[in-house]
Order: sequence, then structure tokens, then C-alpha cells
Amino acid sequence: MLIEDRLKELKNKINEKVPPGITVSEVEFEGPELVIYTDDPKRFADEADLIRILARDLRKRIVVRPNVLEDPERAIQDIRAVVAENAGITDIFFDADTGEVLIEAEKPGVVIGKNGATLREITKHIGWTPKVVRTPPIESSTVKQVRQYLRSVNEERKQFLRTIGRRIHRDVTSKDPWVRVTMLGCCREVGRAAFLLSTPESKVLIDCGEKPDNSSNNAPYLYVPEIHPLAQLDAVVLTHAHLDHCALVPLLYKYGYDGPVYSTPPTRDLSAMLQLDYLDVVSKEDRKIPYSSNEVKSYIRHSITLNYGSVTDIAPDIKLTFHNAGHILGSAIAHFHIGDGLYNIAFTGDFNYSKSRLFNPATNQFPRLEAIFMESTYGGSGDIQPARAEAEEKLYETISSVTSRGGKVIIPAFAVGRSQEVMLALEEGIRKEKIPAVKIYLDGMIREATAIHTTYPEYLNSELRNQIFKEGLNPFLAECFVAVDSSDLREKVMNGDPCVIITTSGMLNGGPVMEYLSGLASDERNALVFVGYQADGTMGRRIQKGWREIPIGRRGTIVINLEIVTIDGFSGHSDRRQLINYIGHVQPKPEKIFTIHGDENNTIDLASSLYKRYHIETHSPMNLETYRMI
Repeated sequence: MLIEDRLKELKNKINEKVPPGITVSEVEFEGPELVIYTDDPKRFADEADLIRILARDLRKRIVVRPNVLEDPERAIQDIRAVVAENAGITDIFFDADTGEVLIEAEKPGVVIGKNGATLREITKHIGWTPKVVRTPPIESSTVKQVRQYLRSVNEERKQFLRTIGRRIHRDVTSKDPWVRVTMLGCCREVGRAAFLLSTPESKVLIDCGEKPDNSSNNAPYLYVPEIHPLAQLDAVVLTHAHLDHCALVPLLYKYGYDGPVYSTPPTRDLSAMLQLDYLDVVSKEDRKIPYSSNEVKSYIRHSITLNYGSVTDIAPDIKLTFHNAGHILGSAIAHFHIGDGLYNIAFTGDFNYSKSRLFNPATNQFPRLEAIFMESTYGGSGDIQPARAEAEEKLYETISSVTSRGGKVIIPAFAVGRSQEVMLALEEGIRKEKIPAVKIYLDGMIREATAIHTTYPEYLNSELRNQIFKEGLNPFLAECFVAVDSSDLREKVMNGDPCVIITTSGMLNGGPVMEYLSGLASDERNALVFVGYQADGTMGRRIQKGWREIPIGRRGTIVINLEIVTIDGFSGHSDRRQLINYIGHVQPKPEKIFTIHGDENNTIDLASSLYKRYHIETHSPMNLETYRMI
């Protein structure tokens, strides 16, 4: 059936269900959504269950949009005229993809009005659907820039979404059902995550990261026939924003890809931030720059964001649902429903099956599940992490000991995830007088990443949300934290009083941590404290193994005299017990398990142990292998 005929049929079905007097002027596929254009958006809104009923009966994501949306500049004036000044409106963002206007305010209740009266008044004046959120406690320049950029390419993006919408909803033509997954990276290794999910109709790439060891062989196998040319891909799905999963997504646009990248909203913003920082670090180290900021813009322009639990068509025969992975802000387990109940696959990305200070445990319940690809970072027989409370006590003891002897503590940490976990632990440690009230300096992208966390409080666990918004105690704004925003301040920190320095990169493969190491490593009073995984081939792993002279390019070497401390238990990854328990608790039970994202011995060991425990078919695949699922 032609797309136009299908849209006509859908419009007829919609007209049969809407109450008399509501006009549907146009129906159009835009990205994964079916957009209903009408002159009566308010009447649609008043029919509370209508959109839900249409979505259920048509099995589509439904968006209702007015035929005429007021010019944003004029709409801003109208909003400010309607809303009382004491609401403290700090930002107004128009999302043309959804027809929504996001109003950030210090007092959201004033914008909403009694029983929603002010919101209804706004809708009546401007046509856009207002959505109100509390102003983030820390302003994020990344979020602001992403929003401004999307607004500037509004018309181009609308055309892109219509093109993608028609591509997604094309007819399924093949009569020979099969599902295959090709391993393009991240098998029996950590990093360069990339997996190709193929059916006779569709090709979807899951993640596209770099290997964190700075080797020449650090990119996925993007040139193999299964994925080449890149223009034939239907979609890219991004599980989370760490560079070993997202760093090379912009590279796809450099070499011919022009389709969508699906992720959660925080993943989009964090990825853009880290990709731009990645380019800066690579250029400073005189390495070959894989792409430019223009390709990062292409990624943002082609991004489509989905919230947890939203079932979405991304190809004619594939539906995607994101579920909480508990790893970092916005991290997701990607669940693919293929065909009309033909096959279901989940890719965990990195996940944490325990509650942390930031997030709830990873989701373990799915509607259907035949195969799961799961990370194995800590899948080895000896990879048992201590309890978080035990890890925090060890961190408190280390900081107290080092600062009492006049030393400084350097904590290399990922900007996203580990930094915020450590910040929360240290803020509580100072507040409850478990450690001295020393300054905690944040260097690299940590402050900006933390700002993005406060922009998306709905992705944090309920206790932290309540602490910030109901109890008025925001640990991220504690006086102990000081952002390092210049080389002069960095110098003062190194020459100043005992303190704690949380800085990037987490595996010492570049970033300001190398400057701190260069300036502080010779003094045995200081300490370098590892709180996250150190991959093979990284500077962090070498120091952990006992290297005491570190080459730093043309500048010579760093002599390591400071104390080296490794504190397990802060990781955002599940340890071996949690990985095995996760499979025990997953519902429904999968028929096949693939162990990926781990050192070779870990993936093999975990696969073997899972088979012995649960008698489920397991595989530890190798890069470039293809498995037929059905």
C-alpha cells in the first residue's frame, strides 16, 4: 500500500472515533509519530482519553498539533502577559517536533494556575501545548545550546522527520523472516561498542563508540559489507552517553548516514557535550581528529528522543522501547520487538542492578524476550564488588588520612556518572563530619555534567528528587564544591591547602587529570584514588599494575611517588553476583544470552557460569561474527 493511501485510511479511522465537531485537517507521519493536525487542539485536549484510545487502536504514537502555531517570539510575549511575574520564568523553549512549549519557572505552580487555569489560557492564546518544569538549580550551557540549535533548524528538521516517518512506515515486503546480529566491536573487549541488528527489511546500529586505550585500532568495524554503505541504515540506537558507546556517532554522518539517532533526552545532551570535549582532547594530543563539530551538529539535528517505556516504531518491522539501566543519567536497556511477535532482543548497554545514590536498579521486566546481549565488565569469577557503604567508608578513611598528613587526593572519574556518585558521598561525609571540611575541586566537564543532571530530575531516584525539590537540600550546590575553570585556578589548587580533586578523564587517557598528576605525583603525601573501571591499555590500568614512570609525550615522564588506592564499589556496572542475579530475575526468561563488553576471560567465564546456573544457551561472541537468531 502506498504511504498516501495508508495515511488516508488512518485519517478515516480517526474521523470515525473523534466526537462530532472536531475537525482533522491532515494526518502525517513525522519520525516515529503519527501527527494529527487540527483547528481544535483544545477540544482534543479536553477529551482526556481520546488520544490514548487512538494510540491503542491504531498502534501508533499519536501527537495532536494545531494547524497554526503562533510565531515563537510573539508567543513568548503572550506567555509573559498571561503568567504572573512572580512565577520567575527563566526559559521558554519551543519544540516544533511535538508542538510543545517548555516553560521553565522557579514557581511552576504559578504558571499552571488554579486547576490548570493559567495553562489553558496560554493554550488559547498561542496554540502551542504548554509544559511546565521547575528551573534547574544549576544552569546547563549544553542544554541551552542544544535547544537553541534545534530551534534554528526547525524547518529542516520538520522535513527530515517527514522523510523518516515515511521510511519507517513503508510496507513490509519480505516473506522470509529472519533476524541476525553482527558484532562490530565490544566483544571480548571493553569499548568501541557497535552491534548491527538486521532483518530482511531493516538495519539498525546499536551504539558506536571508541576503545578507550588510544590505540590505532579503536574504532568499530564500520567498513564491513554488512553495514556498508552507511546510508542503508534505518536507525542508530544509543544506549547511553559514555564515549565507548557514543564517541563515533557523529562519524557516521561524515560518511553518508542521514537517518535518526534514538536515545533518551539526557543521553542526547550528555553525548553532545562529551563528543565536543572529545574533539578538544584529541586535538590537544595531536591525534587524528575523526570528525568536526559540524558532524556533532548533524547528530543533534537527526536526534529523536524517547522516554523510558515509550514503545516506538523505528523501522517497518521493528519497535524500540527504552528501559532504565541504572548506569548513568538517561542510560537505557534497548528492547527491540521485531515483526508481529516474531522475535524480541534486549541490549543492556552498561547497567547496574543495584540501587545507587543517583538511580534505581536496572529494569528486569519485559513484555517478551528471546535473547539478551549483556555487558560483562565485572563478569570474572573474582569480580565481586564491596557494598556501596563499605566503599564510601574506605573513601572517607583515605581522604582523612591523606589530608591529615598535608596531602591532596586526586580522584580520576568519568564526567558523567561516577563523578556525581562520589560528589554525593563526599557532601554527606562532610555534612555528617565523617571527613574534614576540605574543598572539593571539580575539573573537566564535571560541573556541566552535574548541571545536566539537575535539568532532568525525573531520571534520578525518588529519594534524591525529594531531597532536592521538597526538602530544599541540593547536595550538588554544597559550599564544599568549587569548579575549576582556568589554568590559573588549577595551579593554585595544586600549590594550595590539602583538598580533594575530582577530575577527568576517568582512565587517565587525557584531560586535566594528567596536569594534576604531573604536578602532584612526585609528593608521597598525595594520593591517586581510583573509583572506576580501568580498561586494558589505559594509563590508569598501567598505574594500577605498578608502573612508576609514566611517559607523557614530548614532555618526558611523570615519576609516581604518591600513594595509589583502588576503591571498588563505586562502579556504575553490575558486579559478577549482580550480573548472575539479574538473569535469575529477568522476566520472561531469555532463550539465548550473549556476554559482551568485558575482557576476554570475563565474557567467557560469565557465559559459562550462566549456562551452568540457568541451563540457557549462552555465547561469548567475537568481533565480526554474525549470529542468526531465527
